[in-house]
Amino acid sequence: MDITNNHKMQRWLAVALLIAVVFLIGMVVIGPLLSKGLQLHNAKNDLIFRLQQYERILATKNTVTDNMSKIKQQQEQQGYFNSQETDALASADMQEFLKKVILDAGGELSSTQALPVNNKNKFSRITVSVRMISNSEALRTMLYKIEASTPLIIIDQIDIRPMRGTVNNVTHLLESSNKLNVNFQAVSFMRKTTE
Repeated sequence: MDITNNHKMQRWLAVALLIAVVFLIGMVVIGPLLSKGLQLHNAKNDLIFRLQQYERILATKNTVTDNMSKIKQQQEQQGYFNSQETDALASADMQEFLKKVILDAGGELSSTQALPVNNKNKFSRITVSVRMISNSEALRTMLYKIEASTPLIIIDQIDIRPMRGTVNNVTHLLESSNKLNVNFQAVSFMRKTTE
């Protein structure tokens, strides 16, 4: 009976070893294969999701380009950009406009000077330096007219200083002046012409 028990024990031991070897081979070979299969499945699902997103984006392409065309058309109709053919004409046009606005508001134009044009991206920045003498009411009127103008003009680097008063010949006292010395840059933009 010892021999039979011994044989049975050896058989169970052999079966257990066989199961252990099969399990080890399964873990070494089949486990990584299953893991790689899961990774590939997840990667495939991720790529499918991205593809669907790109297809949705491409489906809206025509709508977006139509909207961009409408927006560009609206901008051109609003007249925010200077429509002159050259930078020099735009600068001269802006100087003439500023002169008229200043004189109409009751100010005195001292000088205007066209500054070099700054080209950036698809736009040219037209800048005119202005020196004038005005009182506060005329200055307010002039700034309002410039703000409401088309094409759009932006006031940049404004410097406002009170003018020195004059000495009264009779009383020999300094009489204050309500006049202001005003220096500023007026900036307008125009689209670059395609060459």
